[in-house]
Amino acid sequence: MDNIENLSEDDGQISEDDWAAAMAEQAITDAPAAAVDAQPANIFPSFGGTGGAAGMMNELDMILDIPVQITVELGRTKITIKNLLQLAHGSVVELDAMAGEPMDVMVNGTLIAQGEVVVVNDKFGIRLTDIITPSERMRKINR
Repeated sequence: MDNIENLSEDDGQISEDDWAAAMAEQAITDAPAAAVDAQPANIFPSFGGTGGAAGMMNELDMILDIPVQITVELGRTKITIKNLLQLAHGSVVELDAMAGEPMDVMVNGTLIAQGEVVVVNDKFGIRLTDIITPSERMRKINR
């Protein structure tokens, strides 16, 4: 039998004694890890903590520098490819929005407000006239 074990060790195979030793070693190293796993990890701060308003502002500071895309939509229209190819310098494309009608303000493609066009220092801007509430946004999504 010793010859068989010696042959298997020489052939690069692992004997049963080696397996038992490895399993015992793993059990010893896993024991402290199991005690650590029993405790919750404090990787992310709790938003429901006792920090109050100051704590919440510190947590919100993490997202304040994330850029978002703001788009003001003047209006829309549908035309055929034939009519699109006929457009030239000076052509007028009629939109579905009426003059004086509020423009839609979108953030990352979601309607958040409406407003009117203004000119500030030779640049267009928009004066917000109506902020869309979260409940109104949900109603528009469900339509």
